[in-house]
Amino acid sequence: MLLESQIKEVFEYQNSYLEKLPEGTPREILEKIGLNEPHVTILTGIRRSGKSTVLLQLKNKLQLYNYFSFEDPRLTAFEVNDFFKLEKIFESSNYTFLFDEIQNVEGWERYIRVLHDQKKKVIITGSNARILSKELGTSLTGRQITYEIFPFSYSEFLKHLNLSAGIESFSEYLNSGGFPEFLNSNKREVLLNLYNDLIYRDIVVRHGLRNPKVLQELGVYLASNVGKEFSFNKLVKNFDLGSVNSLKSYISYFEDAFLFFTVPRFSFSLKQQAVNPKKVYAIDTGLISILSLSFSKDRGRLIENKTFIHLKRLGKEIFYFRKTGECDFIVSQNRRVEMIAQVCYELNADNFSREINGLTEAMDELKFKEGYIFTFNQEDQIQKDGKTIHVVPVWKWMYQK
Repeated sequence: MLLESQIKEVFEYQNSYLEKLPEGTPREILEKIGLNEPHVTILTGIRRSGKSTVLLQLKNKLQLYNYFSFEDPRLTAFEVNDFFKLEKIFESSNYTFLFDEIQNVEGWERYIRVLHDQKKKVIITGSNARILSKELGTSLTGRQITYEIFPFSYSEFLKHLNLSAGIESFSEYLNSGGFPEFLNSNKREVLLNLYNDLIYRDIVVRHGLRNPKVLQELGVYLASNVGKEFSFNKLVKNFDLGSVNSLKSYISYFEDAFLFFTVPRFSFSLKQQAVNPKKVYAIDTGLISILSLSFSKDRGRLIENKTFIHLKRLGKEIFYFRKTGECDFIVSQNRRVEMIAQVCYELNADNFSREINGLTEAMDELKFKEGYIFTFNQEDQIQKDGKTIHVVPVWKWMYQK
């Protein structure tokens, strides 16, 4: 619990510098967020991806608002009842309420429910998927719209650094990734500190774990094996975790922190889909390169990871396909398959049959006449057995989407 005078001191401090903060590179997601929606608007995503900046950019579209950030260390003792003290300090209860990193306050969802019931407009940010979903499920079901904030897209990266689209800038994007703070400083310590923060603050402390070293090593392993299937049993033995359930919990913690994503193998049977091996991808290729230095040479898998994250940013549901061969992505939305795609650095004599056959096998299974192969910079069109395969430079596709 805090005194009203203490809360007021923090509020006045935050608002004294709020107008001085740079607006930052405009984010594409702003076009999707409606400020007049009756629902609670939730901005979520990995740490340092730009949620607070998006909140500030939304603020600049509002005439009347009240802003408060719970990242301030002076608010450690802030409790849910302190919201009502804060409300007295706010200029007007008719303003839009903007709360940054609200998950730091236990029980926050009860107060947000009160505001929503009073027909107040509320926009909040939060960094942990499980906490947000658990709390929203009990108090705000059907009353919220959630937007996931990712590191910069390729187009945002170009705007941020004032670059032009092309293979040179895309190579830089592939190696550096899209975390704004890292792009501003180009210091690898920024990404290493982010990784350690995610491990300790979002996972170890939050879940009361006693062996952070194993978690760190598991994260490095996953970063080094993006785009590959993984075996729960094998990883349990490799990291001496004791049980598959422990490993599944650790991986779910990574996913809750938006650090890694698992992708199921496509199957018409949901039961089969659940038991088949999964693949893993990471939130950012810059982070991958820092965690696994040798991996930066495998540009094909870096491109594959970039493609996956771009599809996630577009709100797609993603699977991989495996039968005789393998196809990287079955892309769907609202349970309808929209695209089938392979990804490789380049098509050449060594991989041509493998890439084409894996793609056409998936197209046969799903009765698709068109498929895609995303490459670094090749462009072509291939006809095979009545099917059309578009070979597209991945940077062009990302820039246009």
